[in-house]
Amino acid sequence: MYQIQRLQMRSGTRLVCRGFVSGWVLIILLAIGTVAQQPANAQPEPQKEMPSDVAGAQTPEQAATKASEGTHKADKSDDASKDNPGKGVITTLGPGDLIEVSVYNVPELNSKVRISNSGDVYLPLIDYVHVEGLTQEEAQALIEKRLTDGGFVRNPHVTIFIDEFTSQGVTILGEVGRPGIYPDIGDHKLYEVVSQAGGFNQNASRKITILRRNEPDPIHVTLPRNLGDDQSGNVEIFPGDTITVPRAPIIYVVGDVGRPSGILADNGTMTVLQALALAGGTNKTAKLGDARILRKGPNGDVTETKVGIKKMLEAKAPDVPLQADDILFVPISGGKVLAARTFDATMSVATAMALYTVRP
Repeated sequence: MYQIQRLQMRSGTRLVCRGFVSGWVLIILLAIGTVAQQPANAQPEPQKEMPSDVAGAQTPEQAATKASEGTHKADKSDDASKDNPGKGVITTLGPGDLIEVSVYNVPELNSKVRISNSGDVYLPLIDYVHVEGLTQEEAQALIEKRLTDGGFVRNPHVTIFIDEFTSQGVTILGEVGRPGIYPDIGDHKLYEVVSQAGGFNQNASRKITILRRNEPDPIHVTLPRNLGDDQSGNVEIFPGDTITVPRAPIIYVVGDVGRPSGILADNGTMTVLQALALAGGTNKTAKLGDARILRKGPNGDVTETKVGIKKMLEAKAPDVPLQADDILFVPISGGKVLAARTFDATMSVATAMALYTVRP
């Protein structure tokens, strides 16, 4: 009996030991599995960003960034307005403009009037209204106020339509087909305005002057001979601009040349050799060393300047520039004329003798 109890105690002890070992093994396995499920370089989960449209969700850094972006955009817009000063020009009413004033639901007060030289228009019931310097919206508001203050119309609605924008037109003067004032209430360029005015005349210069309203210094534009070759001179034209197309300077070439004539210098500059080339060159009897430039001074005095055409042709002297209304005179050489006549006479005699010789 004692042996049986002893065997039972031993078996119980073994069971307890086995259970204890199994428990520790299970704990170790669970710990290893938990560690294996986590990544080796685990990073903390990033915080979720708040929506941008939620009030107060911006961080101070985001607010500062947006503020700097807004300032940068404003600076860009300011720079753009500086680069294009004419784009900021607001068109206003002025003397000579023809406008139509209509009052909604009151056709008796509708009128078509032209703004006087004093900047006033006469309208029914409210007499004279000064509209010079006002925009369409400002003029409409002023007429509505006058109608309301006088008790003529309750809650009036006034509309102004501009038939002729004479005061905001572009004036083109000088050597064009039809000089005058051309309405300019849209975006136009120089070539379009010149085309509306009939194009350049034969005597037109290619150096154009543009006088812009409220700008003291004129704008000088040099155009190419063929406008299609270069578009850099096709500048923007704004309301109130005055375009002047002057006459091209004329240089006169006279004397012993192929075609004595007046030559247009449409680009404003010309030299002695260029003028001679356009005049057909010099004749064989020309005295190249005694050519002169006759130039009229501001007081009406005429000065003579001797030029050596022969040295210019031999590249031994610089080509002399000419000015507007200069006269290039190339004299005839008496010795060359005598030599030419002697040569012609000798040749005619020799020809006659030869003809006489071969005659049977």
